[in-house]
Amino acid sequence: MTRPDPAYPANDDPTCIVVDWGTTSFRAALVTQDGRTLDRTETPEGIQNIPDRSYEPVLMRALGKWFVAHGPLPVLALGMITSKTGWVEVPYVTCPASPADLAGGTISLELSNGAPLIFLAGLTDPARKPYADVMRGEETQIMGFGLDRDTVVILPGTHSKWARLRGGAIDSFQTFVTGEIFALLTQHSFIARSAGPASGKTDWGAFQRGLDLTSAADGTADAFLSLLFSARTGMLFGHLSAGEVRDYVSGLVIGHEFREARSQDWFTAGDSVGMVGNDGLNMRYTKAAQTFGLSVIDGGENAAVLGAIALIGGLSRGKLGPA
Repeated sequence: MTRPDPAYPANDDPTCIVVDWGTTSFRAALVTQDGRTLDRTETPEGIQNIPDRSYEPVLMRALGKWFVAHGPLPVLALGMITSKTGWVEVPYVTCPASPADLAGGTISLELSNGAPLIFLAGLTDPARKPYADVMRGEETQIMGFGLDRDTVVILPGTHSKWARLRGGAIDSFQTFVTGEIFALLTQHSFIARSAGPASGKTDWGAFQRGLDLTSAADGTADAFLSLLFSARTGMLFGHLSAGEVRDYVSGLVIGHEFREARSQDWFTAGDSVGMVGNDGLNMRYTKAAQTFGLSVIDGGENAAVLGAIALIGGLSRGKLGPA
């Protein structure tokens, strides 16, 4: 379903389409040269749901209305569609990576209607131990946040990323699988059996209790595997209700991510960090940042679009066709 954005007049001229095509969803935005979104569409047709790798028919169907109205606009694709299991595997660009480095890593094809399709590169940090770290899609969001200041940017998600910006480049980054651990705990563990049904409403008090435990200076949170068991004992002794358990555990795992990030020298209390993302986790991560003594620079929800536009600005006009 497409959703016009009333914030911008309908007669603005679009210059490209930005597609964020992940494992479980397809998202696209019709945008102007300065990154303003004129229209959006989203479907559940992530790459895992496309039979026989029939990506182009899905893309053409999703974007057909825009092509009819505006002609064969360039399409900029990012996310898991550029992975080994996607349409075209785009090699990772190595950190430290400047905008020119990322722009130079793109691969272009031509769609059946003549529109150029540009696959954006992911990023790898070979210095991470024990093995190199990787991201696909988040580097474009970081570009949209801007590389004009030396700071750390947090990108919440199933596999959240912490990235250091230095000297106009993405210098390094690290992945924390916090969201996946939370899903496993709340769907397949003793916590799942203890928690009440999800209400859809966040219990911020329970969430903060989990954060406070992980940020305590007494060393309690150092025994994290033991701390998780408090979700059960808290209920047994009347300190937690079934309805509070999920948000309490969310506070524990997100707070522990910050505790680990601090131990990895990503921040010290009093720092400012960027926060980029649009998946509903930003408020939780902002509260966690504040609990650990950080101030937050909001990167907005349009960072992926702005980053794609910035990257394409680094390509010559001639590269907007097939490679």
